[in-house]
Amino acid sequence: MVANGYAYCATLTRDQWAWEFLRRNPDYQADYRQFFALWRALEADYGAPPQRDFQRWKRDPRAYGPLPGKGELTAASGELCTVDDDRVLLECWMGAKWGFHKFPLDPERTEPPGSDELSWRPPPSAALPDDNYRLDIHFDLSLPLSPQLEAAKFRLVGRATELRRAGYAAPKSVANQREHWTAMLCVLDAVESGDAKLLAEARAMTQGGYLDILRLADDGTK
Repeated sequence: MVANGYAYCATLTRDQWAWEFLRRNPDYQADYRQFFALWRALEADYGAPPQRDFQRWKRDPRAYGPLPGKGELTAASGELCTVDDDRVLLECWMGAKWGFHKFPLDPERTEPPGSDELSWRPPPSAALPDDNYRLDIHFDLSLPLSPQLEAAKFRLVGRATELRRAGYAAPKSVANQREHWTAMLCVLDAVESGDAKLLAEARAMTQGGYLDILRLADDGTK
């Protein structure tokens, strides 16, 4: 049974699910507050579009990342938006740090963002899966590849079938993870009690696991 206030989860897309976890990340919330305060200060000094004095704006060091007190990005997601002297625009620094394109979104908003508001950068390279989902297949490059690829496909399909029979989602999808993800949101928001394992899993989703959601197939359905 879905807790009151979470019925909207039934129609979230893959990209919106990733946002639901990121916006509950305390570090992102703090970054956004600091970013938005700087942005408002810059707009107070130089105006908002279409009256913005961009020439003066771009000469202000506050317009570039990192945020005050934050270090340089060590693992930026995707390309950085730089100017002639290789400085990174502040809004792009936020996106590179947290994995999205477009202007940073307010984590306090309750309406799921549309594709015109949120666009994710390609997620970083995946870590090795846990043992249940891992299948090691060896190839002999001295032999023809075609029959080996067919045999590998057969093994993959067979292993996925075994996992489903054992109660695992294989492959994972928005549809078969929705109930579990909703339970995580409820635990994070403290509207329902959950065991320590679920809470730890939910917190891990806010800290970077949300990017793994983007690896799932985006079949255009909700």
